[in-house]
Amino acid sequence: MSRQHGTPSHYVLHVSDTHFVENDGRLHDKVDSDSHLAALFERLERSGQRPDAIVFTGDLADEGQPDAYARLRAIVEPAAARIGAEVIWVMGNHDARPAFRAGLLDAEPTQESVDAVYDIDGLRIVVLDSTVPGEHHGEITDAQLDWLRGVLDEPAPHGTLVALHHPPIPSTLDILEYVELADQHRLEAVIAGTDVRGVLGGHLHYSTTSTFAGVPVSVAAATCYTQDLFAADDGMRGVDGARAFNMVHVYSDRVVHTVVPLEDAETLYEMSGEKLRRFAAMTPDERDAALASAL
Repeated sequence: MSRQHGTPSHYVLHVSDTHFVENDGRLHDKVDSDSHLAALFERLERSGQRPDAIVFTGDLADEGQPDAYARLRAIVEPAAARIGAEVIWVMGNHDARPAFRAGLLDAEPTQESVDAVYDIDGLRIVVLDSTVPGEHHGEITDAQLDWLRGVLDEPAPHGTLVALHHPPIPSTLDILEYVELADQHRLEAVIAGTDVRGVLGGHLHYSTTSTFAGVPVSVAAATCYTQDLFAADDGMRGVDGARAFNMVHVYSDRVVHTVVPLEDAETLYEMSGEKLRRFAAMTPDERDAALASAL
């Protein structure tokens, strides 16, 4: 049976807000950030899935500590090498540029903005550093916008994804207005009409989607803790649960963003890949009978 939409040309895993703590400590005295991320990669390898790239959209270390970056790298890079995926690191407001550059990029520990371009078999992924040292809101400087404009002047074979920490969309939590990306219209003017096919962000600690400059925006929830969007009195309530990451599948005519819960759940039923392939080869009547017996 042919697939109506064909097969995706690229598969990107989108992870955000790991918030590793110094000296293998617990985030908010409770959350074991290391173990949650390790569990994600154990599950990924068990599944047999093979993303082309893994994009981490910021807040990788909770306070920019060098040993937190070392532990993060020790979990991620060996697993990524085993599955053949390129790792792409993005700065977040909790990260520190010198330690980030030295610990994850093997670069000079400077305050220079961490912007980069990656070619993943014709899919261009542009990393924008939206952080402001010492602050929690985001900004994109004139120099960065000029640089991005130059990058996007020439289309990539399979288009472009832009990855940054501060997503250029409104939040359902009003308090986050104070830490959002400033002057978003300036970035919008650069992206509009180019080959950008999606924007990947983090920062919010919950999954959400929107549009910006005519393209979809996909925000990955955190692997450490998440926000309760029904918190009382318009406040904030961080919860030790609802962790998730995103799968990004790039097709010739669209990009599909899928939210995946980090925690395993109890199995209700299971069908092997071979059984599913046999199901696909059935006639419509045979399929109806098979579904009736399974439900």
